[in-house]
Amino acid sequence: MYSSKINTLMTILLLSYCILSLMDAGEALPSIGHYGKRFDPMGGIDFIQICLNNCAQCKKMFGDYFQGQTCAESCLKFKGKAIPDCEDIGSIAPFLNALE
Repeated sequence: MYSSKINTLMTILLLSYCILSLMDAGEALPSIGHYGKRFDPMGGIDFIQICLNNCAQCKKMFGDYFQGQTCAESCLKFKGKAIPDCEDIGSIAPFLNALE
């Protein structure tokens, strides 16, 4: 008599736990299709933010010789696919200007 009630109770508790676990897991990571920007959900890396940070760093390093606004606009336009490296002339060449 008690064993059937205990089995029923255990089944209900197990199902409730499974449902709650699935609800929590659904909010853990953003959906790539709905996130709107380049994002690695497994590593938590936001490539656009890295790109923008590198543009700001290069602007601090090179001052008026570096076009920070153009660099930031390219980060947004290309969704962080081409991340500038301040020590790599090839990656920042489009954003350098010669002052006279």
